[in-house]
Amino acid sequence: MEEEKKEVYSVWALPDEETEPRFRKLMEALRSEFTGPRFDPHVTVAVAANLTLEEAKKMFEAACDGLKAYTATVDRVATGTFFYQCVFLLLRSTPEVMEAGEHCKNHFHCSTTTPYMPHLSLLYAELTEEEKKKAQEKAYTLDDTVDGLSFRLNRLVLCRTDTEDKTLESWEQVAVCNLNP
Repeated sequence: MEEEKKEVYSVWALPDEETEPRFRKLMEALRSEFTGPRFDPHVTVAVAANLTLEEAKKMFEAACDGLKAYTATVDRVATGTFFYQCVFLLLRSTPEVMEAGEHCKNHFHCSTTTPYMPHLSLLYAELTEEEKKKAQEKAYTLDDTVDGLSFRLNRLVLCRTDTEDKTLESWEQVAVCNLNP
């Protein structure tokens, strides 16, 4: 029997069905102007490397089991310093949001040194500072009431996310669970 491949898995919290299309529209518009790969609106709650699919699924089920749907609020549109955090919605670090992140991190034994920064990425791209600023302004032109927007995160998805693959073509959802209200 061949040894199971160990890969990188991410746990994403997905926005509710009402808000999701709004984020998607914003993402599509930014991508059409600044280019970048297509991906689903999500808030990453945990990333773990070196797991087999079976290990990841077990941890995922355990994480889903103890988590309820929760509310997040957009603080502002922000820009970051690397590809996966190019332009994003920074979420308020409310106890509810931070606990969900902590909860999932613990189940996936993530030993990250960086503190959890809850966010919903709008654009993955390699942009100059100037382009990022443009994209940030464009986001506000497209949706000027996004600051302060509250929405529910009511599903968790387990994804195989090879971070080396910037086309995202190899990324796939391997499990999903609806969180209890």
